[in-house]
Amino acid sequence: MSKKQLIMESALELFAKQGFEATSVQQITEHAGISKGAFYIAFKSKDELIIGLIDHFLLEFISEIDHVVKNQNDDHKLLNEFYTAAFHSFQKHSDFAKIFIKEQTQTVNEDLISKMHHYDKLIDKIILQMLERLYGEDIRSTKYDLIFCVKGFINTYAHLFLFFNVPFNLSLLSQSLAEKTYLLARHSEITFISEELYQTLNEPWDENITEEQIIEIIEQKIEEVEESTVRESLMLLKQHVQEPSLSQVIVKGLLANLKDHPNCKQISYLLRNYLGL
Repeated sequence: MSKKQLIMESALELFAKQGFEATSVQQITEHAGISKGAFYIAFKSKDELIIGLIDHFLLEFISEIDHVVKNQNDDHKLLNEFYTAAFHSFQKHSDFAKIFIKEQTQTVNEDLISKMHHYDKLIDKIILQMLERLYGEDIRSTKYDLIFCVKGFINTYAHLFLFFNVPFNLSLLSQSLAEKTYLLARHSEITFISEELYQTLNEPWDENITEEQIIEIIEQKIEEVEESTVRESLMLLKQHVQEPSLSQVIVKGLLANLKDHPNCKQISYLLRNYLGL
């Protein structure tokens, strides 16, 4: 395990017990058994560490639901699989999901608020693509309300199994919410969130992932995966990010090698967006 991963895991344990604000860098380094110098080599500050954890959790969540929306060709199964992927991601990262849900309503840190807002917009975009694909012009006046309904379902029901130990039947929950979403889409007529209000709530965000950041993630994935085809695809894509030389057809083929690998959905999503594919 790298020092960076050790710091993140140690911090996660402390954040779960004490929250972001009450946990100091000193406590994190003592818990991880490393020096403060080693911490500051990996992260410039505690805030950068927190943002790193948020990036890891939310990018994986987003890449999972994005993968379903882009790759499930059966419209009758799409809503069910979307909710299954969303709750599976919360369940898989339940420790951080609990912290994230608590902290996003309590933090006053502007950088963290901006980061959360950024990811919230990405989630909105994926949900909107799914709803427009399924219902088209039928939801022209209600689609922005529906985005909030879908996110509300996810947040509210996630609370039940994360904080109240309600028996968790993922299949039943996904079917139930898929049905509710279908009924709202087909029968709702009165809307509260208009397009104008939605745009007001979502001011433009100008942050993009940097070449340095995406190279770092690719290198991490190269170390993690064992399959030769996936490793070679990652190495070729890394070279292409640094010095573009491959045709769009070849790049899409390399990305196709990644999209179904369980450890590469995140980097596949990031690369497609970074390269504009």
